[in-house]
Amino acid sequence: MPLSTRERTGVLLGTLLTGQTMASMDGSIVAVALPSIQRDLGANGAALQLIVSGYLLTLGVLIVTGARLGDLLGHRRVFLWGLSGFTAASLLCGLAPSAPALVGARFVQAGAAALLIPQVFSLIQLRFADVALRRAIGLYSMVLALGVALGQILGGLIVGADLFGLSWRPAFLINVPVGVVLVLTGVRTLPRAPRVRRRLDLTGVVLLSAAMTAIVAPLVFGREYGWRPWTWASLVAGLALTTVFVGWERLLARRGGLPLLDLGVLRPRGVKPGLITCVLVMGCYTAFLFAFTLNLQERLGVGPLGAGLTFVPYAAGFAALSLSWGKLRVHGWLPVAGPLLFAAVAAIIAAVGWSYALLPLLVAAGAGHAAGYSPMIARLSTAVGPERASALSALNSTGPMLASVTAIAGLGSVYLTAGLGWTLTLVAVLLVLSAASALRAAGTLSRTHAPRHSTEPDVGRATAPPTGAATASRPT
Repeated sequence: MPLSTRERTGVLLGTLLTGQTMASMDGSIVAVALPSIQRDLGANGAALQLIVSGYLLTLGVLIVTGARLGDLLGHRRVFLWGLSGFTAASLLCGLAPSAPALVGARFVQAGAAALLIPQVFSLIQLRFADVALRRAIGLYSMVLALGVALGQILGGLIVGADLFGLSWRPAFLINVPVGVVLVLTGVRTLPRAPRVRRRLDLTGVVLLSAAMTAIVAPLVFGREYGWRPWTWASLVAGLALTTVFVGWERLLARRGGLPLLDLGVLRPRGVKPGLITCVLVMGCYTAFLFAFTLNLQERLGVGPLGAGLTFVPYAAGFAALSLSWGKLRVHGWLPVAGPLLFAAVAAIIAAVGWSYALLPLLVAAGAGHAAGYSPMIARLSTAVGPERASALSALNSTGPMLASVTAIAGLGSVYLTAGLGWTLTLVAVLLVLSAASALRAAGTLSRTHAPRHSTEPDVGRATAPPTGAATASRPT
């Protein structure tokens, strides 16, 4: 019996969000499994670090390219490629006979995730509108933010259960049946669109990949190696290459070519401070989770599963606000109020220390986090319009990822040297800055209007094909 339009929409959203959940949870599931991997495979410290950090590095380097490939080849096709690759790489990880084999499979898995992840937000922007868009973005935000915490809980359960005597391997193998079902479902439900006959900006790919490698590598490995001179030199080189990349993209757009990243997405007033708000909130969440979890495990003696369960009230607060913010009359000001509420919780815990009597505060922190992110990214989607969906998706994927890596590198170092109090104090300060940025964006975004359509976009308003440019009729 064929599905109704509403049912197909629900299945479409479920497919996209489950794929995003797999990618979001993978890092924290693996982190919980590292001790078992070390015992089973005899992995040394460098290999263990690559198993976790190599995934982040590869994802950071390739995710913008993955977003643009969705424009050129069709979001449906690239999502299914990424999902299939992620599923196959998960199988390789679960069957890895040695540490080097597992490291290699993790790099493949991250490359596939870089194809998958940006298509999720792009397809949500393109296939939902108005109330449905706000609801979909609320669910997307919840999956994006809580995947790490859910991964800790699931990872603790899977590794602790030692299913079939396989130790850590089910942490990867669980992705295989889920991925197969998603691919089969996606083939039936994901929308088809014509393929765009435009050339990929290979110069941009090389420049951005080099820049991201130079920036992400020292952030990922710098703390482990004591922030040696090469880490700072690499960061400077990365920033310089980013400047060159931006210059090249603008030049290519003026020449009528198709840049890798449509920088026109930043033109509407309020978009830049709005993105800064999203990035700061997500970075602060990562730092809060990192410091809070380490404090529970290393200083209070709580196990990985117990630490994950302690975070459940935060997840509950985030979920409740994510699913209801669109119904609130004051939702336009939630991106300002949310970070301030989150900052207040961080400041209280910094001042008095952690005790389980403060568990209700975690509900408030989760709600503040959701209020700072979900309504803002929804308003940004409306401001830039569907024709720049992939560009916003690329920035929305890359920015929080860089913020998270930076937070672990910087505030993680603060935690290891100065403790939980100072770390959460800095988190509170950054959240206040996030609220200030949201306040700046609020007025301009409230006056920004863009049409909402449920169709595939042109490649970009500033980079649209010249009149008469041919497109293939073969669907994706």
